[in-house]
Amino acid sequence: MSSDKASDFYERVYEVVARIPQGKVTSYGAIARYLGVESGARMVGYAMNNYRSYDLGYELPAHRVLNRLGQLTGRAHFEGDTMKERLQQEGVQFKEDYTVDIERHFWNPMELSEKA
Repeated sequence: MSSDKASDFYERVYEVVARIPQGKVTSYGAIARYLGVESGARMVGYAMNNYRSYDLGYELPAHRVLNRLGQLTGRAHFEGDTMKERLQQEGVQFKEDYTVDIERHFWNPMELSEKA
């Protein structure tokens, strides 16, 4: 993927992540599917790893993006237990120490298309 295409894709990822409602979570794969990249979960992960290098003008709720099992795979990019603490403050419940009850809190980005 060229750097222009990657940059455009990353910006589209950030637009979706910015719209995840408080108290909800989604997965890398769900974002990729919404953007029309069926097997693009890893690319969404790359975008999330790089978002701090973009001047978005707002704080991205990156703590709401998990893997498909509800695991906080991105927590290494947060200081201490910040990712988990932010989710708990929003009322998100955990099944295990670092695994969200994703069935209960899942937000499907396809809802954006349904509202449009």
